[in-house]
Amino acid sequence: MKKQLLIATGASLLSFTAIAQSAFEGFYAQVGIGYENDSLTSRSFTTTGATNGAPNGTVAGASSSGGAFSSVIGLGYNFSVAPRWLVGIGADYTPTNVSTSNQPSYYGAIASNNYKVSNRINIFLTPSFEIERDKLAYLKVGYSSETIAWQAQSGPPGAVNSSSNQSGLVAGLGYRQLLDKNLYVFGEGNYFSYQGYTAGSINPSSGSFAPTQTPSAYQFLVGIGYKL
Repeated sequence: MKKQLLIATGASLLSFTAIAQSAFEGFYAQVGIGYENDSLTSRSFTTTGATNGAPNGTVAGASSSGGAFSSVIGLGYNFSVAPRWLVGIGADYTPTNVSTSNQPSYYGAIASNNYKVSNRINIFLTPSFEIERDKLAYLKVGYSSETIAWQAQSGPPGAVNSSSNQSGLVAGLGYRQLLDKNLYVFGEGNYFSYQGYTAGSINPSSGSFAPTQTPSAYQFLVGIGYKL
């Protein structure tokens, strides 16, 4: 009787393991291409000692944005946690850069300026649901960092360039479709939000200007991956 009970228990465990096993479980590597748009929102300028009629204190400035081709290289691992449910951990890197076009002047301090986003790295979790054996929908949430370079294209002596490494959050939605046992295609949309920062002090003859900027971005990708 005990032997039969042990056999039945073992068979049940094996059956549950087989059910819980997902075709998407395991290591993966992928590459994607698409479009992204980067913005500097809620820009403000702290002015001191202005002689051209600009008020001292913090004043609002215009937001600016730029869009361009984007690409991503990523890898990760998915764990089955229940029938049809997985949790993954992953990381990806964006090797392409995005730059804005020239922006207008601010109180005569800068004739034009732009910024460039580069070196974005994301580390994230991906809770996911297996819609069918070969179809997977997932959420993406985690940490993101990027480098922002701010450049004064022209202006009086004292206008400076600066760069900053900013950290923030990434959140996204995605879908994967297996083409065979290992190869899959995917589509993904991501949103990025970063901490605000002051892009260095700019000191033309009309006063001291310190631009404060809050970066954000959205990105759409399609690509191909390989699961081990």
